[in-house]
Amino acid sequence: MTQPVGKKSLTERDICTKFITPALLGAGWDLHAQIREEVYFTAGRVNVRGKLVSRGTGKRADYILYYKANPPIAVIEAKDRKVSVGHGMQQALDYAEALDVPFAFSSNGEGFLEHDRTGNASVVERELKLAEFPTPDELWERYRAARGITDAVEPIITQDYHSESAGKPPRYYQIA
Repeated sequence: MTQPVGKKSLTERDICTKFITPALLGAGWDLHAQIREEVYFTAGRVNVRGKLVSRGTGKRADYILYYKANPPIAVIEAKDRKVSVGHGMQQALDYAEALDVPFAFSSNGEGFLEHDRTGNASVVERELKLAEFPTPDELWERYRAARGITDAVEPIITQDYHSESAGKPPRYYQIA
């Protein structure tokens, strides 16, 4: 008989697969249309030393959430169970700032720590159980309120970006 794997020995990727993704799906997020995992949104800093040029490590968000195709509305930073639920919050906030995203989450698979960057929330940071993750409609309505998006403007904001013939997506700063 096989012994169950201890929660503390799970990797960050295991935490994503076994706890975070199921929590997102349970909240009504669409895996194929609204969730992107392990997204590199920068190519990395260019380092120049004389005639030698190298590129540093790019920034990679564990999850970026979208209500529609554009724009991103939340980032989630995952950590393993050896650290607290909020251990990845500073990294999530850095990514949220770079992407101009109002909602940052951190999780170790036990729950979520949410940071609301809109300035409209009565509580800026709060802990959530896995089953309490906001639905796409909840986050979108909070996003709309924070950005002043009216019903008349929403179709313009949520339309797909023009895609060039090569099919390259816009860079993170172009989206912002």
